Amino acid sequence: MSVLAIDAGTTGVTALVVTENGQIAAKGYEEFAQHFPRPGWVEHNPEDIWQATLAACATALRAAADPPSCLGITDQRETAVLWDRRTLAAPRRAIVWQDRRTSGVCERLRAAGHEERVSELTGLRLDPYFTATKLTWLAEHEPDVWAGVRSGSVAVGTVDAYLIARLTAGARHVTDASNASRTLLYGLRSGTWEPELCELFGVPERALPEIVPSHGPLGRTDPAAFLGLELPISGVAGDQQAALFGQTCFAAGDVKCTYGTGSFVLATTGGEIVRSREGLLTTVAWQEPSGERTFALEGSIFVTGAAVQWLRDGLGVIGTAPESEALARTVPDSGGVVFVPALTGLGAPYWEPEARGLIAGLTRGTTRAHLVRATLEAIAFEVRDVAELMARDMADVTAGPMPLLKADGGAAANDLLMQLQADQLGAPVERPVIQETTALGAAFLAGLGSGVWGSRAELRKTWQLDRRFEPGARDDAGYERWRAAVRLAAAARLS
Repeated sequence: MSVLAIDAGTTGVTALVVTENGQIAAKGYEEFAQHFPRPGWVEHNPEDIWQATLAACATALRAAADPPSCLGITDQRETAVLWDRRTLAAPRRAIVWQDRRTSGVCERLRAAGHEERVSELTGLRLDPYFTATKLTWLAEHEPDVWAGVRSGSVAVGTVDAYLIARLTAGARHVTDASNASRTLLYGLRSGTWEPELCELFGVPERALPEIVPSHGPLGRTDPAAFLGLELPISGVAGDQQAALFGQTCFAAGDVKCTYGTGSFVLATTGGEIVRSREGLLTTVAWQEPSGERTFALEGSIFVTGAAVQWLRDGLGVIGTAPESEALARTVPDSGGVVFVPALTGLGAPYWEPEARGLIAGLTRGTTRAHLVRATLEAIAFEVRDVAELMARDMADVTAGPMPLLKADGGAAANDLLMQLQADQLGAPVERPVIQETTALGAAFLAGLGSGVWGSRAELRKTWQLDRRFEPGARDDAGYERWRAAVRLAAAARLS
């Protein structure tokens, strides 16, 4: 038996066919367009996401020896999608998690004294990152679109819910608890949509999807809608929670970091809701069919791999992303150059949505190699920022500093970055053979939900180590320069 996993990411959709022994039998990938209507605004056309999903799945299925027995979904989280319940057409483009347009909404609610209560209920904070603020903005700025939401003809959800609606030809309007917990509308303790939050953000509860477990019988694909296939949809999770599951971080204290467009550090806390005192987020990791939930602490860093892409596409400093490692190795250090890649604001632990990127320490001797090395160092510094605070928050769950970090995502293939990360953390970094752990996690959840695997112990046996990076000398002086530059970036607010 095999599992088809759909990973609907920020820049494209990956489809994997995963075998019973946890290996990738086939893969498809399709990019979709990014839209930037104004500075700080990021949008996707939902139809583009759907067409990319069909194309990626078709590619993977053509290369697979046997048809899959079930399907799992993981997705970019927090992105707000609207679609007509009857036609499934979207009345406007989706507002992406990176979008910063709702800073004013957050400031208004914060000034009115709502942040403490919102944080208490959700484990999150008032930030443009999350779904509810985007929905508030739509209600206030696009009344014609929002009228459909109020009347019940237009559904609201995150990308997972939209894809399930398309896959089932509109038969199912559901989301799992991990995605729901990223909206600012879900109660961590209640495990349901909170009427108080729906009222605060002006979102009709009936427009929201039903909250379901992360694995189990969640729906079936409609053959007329999805490549002629009728498959059980048996696993769903937000991308970072799926990566945590794909890394088999099942025990309290297990930590992973996904190095993608941004970097996301998650630590499993088991059945305990651990509240951060350090500016991190508390989130649902996954929910069992029994209703039992596993929680996690998360540090969300908005721009890491995207900074390397910016060097390539924005500045033309490198020709390809992999070139960054070879070029950075031509210099022993960054030559005093510091880069704060706050290109879409600063996420955890600073939460400065209006911060702007900053490059400091330039001299006549600065070369493009120094700038590239400073970019890789910045990623390692950003993750260290989060990891040190996470260790403090986790003190009651695990004793001592972080023992190990499991790394995945595209930038985890960069050996220099992984070594810099181990040095900065003072802890080993382990990279698995299969680095597509987000899609792999979706496959694992779906396989558990349909009987391909019988237990987490079986899943753990499929995890294979590619390389372990042991910590070496740590550049604390460089880290302190970084922290000073972050303070400058946070102060460099632009309207």
